[in-house]
Amino acid sequence: MTGEMSPLDHSGEPVPSDDLRASHEDRDRVVELLRVAAGDGRLTGDELDDRLEKALTARTYGELAVVVRDLPAAPGFTPGVPPAAPKDLVRIECGSSSIRRDGGWAVPRRMEVHIRSGRVVLDFTRAVIAERVLRMDVSVGSGHLKLITRPGITVDTDDVTVRSGHVRVRAPWGDQVPEVVRIEFAGSLRSGHINAGPPRRTFWQWLTRQPPRYPVPGSLGLPGPAR
Repeated sequence: MTGEMSPLDHSGEPVPSDDLRASHEDRDRVVELLRVAAGDGRLTGDELDDRLEKALTARTYGELAVVVRDLPAAPGFTPGVPPAAPKDLVRIECGSSSIRRDGGWAVPRRMEVHIRSGRVVLDFTRAVIAERVLRMDVSVGSGHLKLITRPGITVDTDDVTVRSGHVRVRAPWGDQVPEVVRIEFAGSLRSGHINAGPPRRTFWQWLTRQPPRYPVPGSLGLPGPAR
């Protein structure tokens, strides 16, 4: 819904947006928001468990809104307003400049990334991802393509032709994390670099020798303990 009109109930009266029925995708988005909030320290373990149960059994937008009412606005989720469909294709052309996508940016179904000698960073840690597969066609000259991932994102670079340079994919959370999104690369790398992996430790974490912590989803893609 866009907010201009609501469906009519059996009496012919508009249905309030909070009473509209939620879908599985709506519940999944709220679960992801709760997982991120817990990873940021906004929710305790008990609060997370309680809100997850409510989110997974919610039937309406209003019931979903209750469990996120005291959290920062969720990119891509507004109670009562279903998200817009992702774009089919997004093209990025980078010469010798630097391009970055981060925050709650909407991930399309397919991307074309062409880099001559610049740097492109795609940060997926808080991105709004509606599709299970992202197909990415790449052409990298002497530049650098970096993907910042999160648990549940799998990166497949088997179809990238490398002439010079390197391709590196890091997934330190291991194989026990269920795949939520798969990024499939195809294209060529002439003399640049393609790197994919989680965020680096902060300076304070490095200085105090804290190990990196990643919010790891549990069974069925639900949030679990950080590692």
